[in-house]
Amino acid sequence: MKNTKVKYIVKIALLSALSVVIMLLEFPLVFVAPSFYELDLSESVILMGGFALGPVAAAIMEFIKNALNILINGTSTGFVGEFANFVTGCCLTVPAALIYKYRKSIKGALVGMAVGIVSLAIAGGLVNYFIMLPMYSAFMPMEDIINAGAAITGFIHDKVTFVLFAVVPFNLIKGVLCSVVCLLLYKRLSKLLHA
Repeated sequence: MKNTKVKYIVKIALLSALSVVIMLLEFPLVFVAPSFYELDLSESVILMGGFALGPVAAAIMEFIKNALNILINGTSTGFVGEFANFVTGCCLTVPAALIYKYRKSIKGALVGMAVGIVSLAIAGGLVNYFIMLPMYSAFMPMEDIINAGAAITGFIHDKVTFVLFAVVPFNLIKGVLCSVVCLLLYKRLSKLLHA
């Protein structure tokens, strides 16, 4: 029993460390959202970890990933970006891992990831509207944030349209890309993850 717990902790630590390394390779989706919204594929690692170790492990890995990222890079947003990454990462990975825990099949994985992507888009939009954008406005005036979005698409003219036409599409793309990477790699790595 003790050996099993040690293996569980080691797997969480290794996957969290790997997700931090992948998180360093972030890039903006300038055709969707302003450049201060940067996409990384670290959630694909945490999705795989969540499928192998469960939804609680996915949430723990999200927390460790963001804590390590703060230690390595510091924060330029007063922890706003890291908090947003933690919340939205959990919205994608925890529901997917929870559904897969009870339906361990390709269909269960697909349903879990679809629910996670929708959860990420909805919760990410709400969290951005009520928490993130007001907090970001302490570093960048809200008018400048909206103008940055309006420069990408003419549909953006206030906070609501910024969320609908920049944040939600950004999160949908992120969720789909991370899910595709997870689908391509999970079966190949599952023996390692379950060893």
